[in-house]
Amino acid sequence: MNTTTDWNLQGSYFEACNCENACPCVWLQPPSEGNCKLLVAWHIDKGHLNGTALDDLNVALACYAPGNMKEGNWQAALYVDERTSDAQFDAITQIFSGKQGGHPALLMSFVTDVWGIKKTKIEYRSQGKRRELTIPGIADMAVESIQGIKGGEATIDNPPLCVVTSHPAIVARSLHYDYNDFGNAWKFSDRNSYYSDFTYRP
Repeated sequence: MNTTTDWNLQGSYFEACNCENACPCVWLQPPSEGNCKLLVAWHIDKGHLNGTALDDLNVALACYAPGNMKEGNWQAALYVDERTSDAQFDAITQIFSGKQGGHPALLMSFVTDVWGIKKTKIEYRSQGKRRELTIPGIADMAVESIQGIKGGEATIDNPPLCVVTSHPAIVARSLHYDYNDFGNAWKFSDRNSYYSDFTYRP
């Protein structure tokens, strides 16, 4: 593993999967449909790896888990913003493949098969209670948060497994979810979603 530790990412993220609300995978329970078809999007507001700035860039990850996520054997594909320079592309790939440590390294430790890494256009939109992702020809996803009983947004904090550990997850529901790439065709709606701000560091 690369021993470089001078990196930090801050921004916002959201995810959706085929599980019912709220996804049992974060509690180390079996997916509600027996497998998990996950799509995650990040917008980096501010970030760097060594001297390479990573501000205002988007990243996405498609992930398939054939059973209980804690058992591993995940398959995944990484999508990196087409606006990245070669140095930025390399930095983002290193961080999100887990080579620079931190929480991404923990998540990628479950992955046994990488479908591929693509540099592509990624549109990430955030407005009020809604989050949207578009990767032309590959993915189109929109989610909206669920209101809690006390008003405001329903949240989950500190589950055993999650994409982001730095902030409580806001519980949401997918309005639509379409993904077509690497031989996969996933399409569903009204299923689980989470979103929040995030901070990743070594």
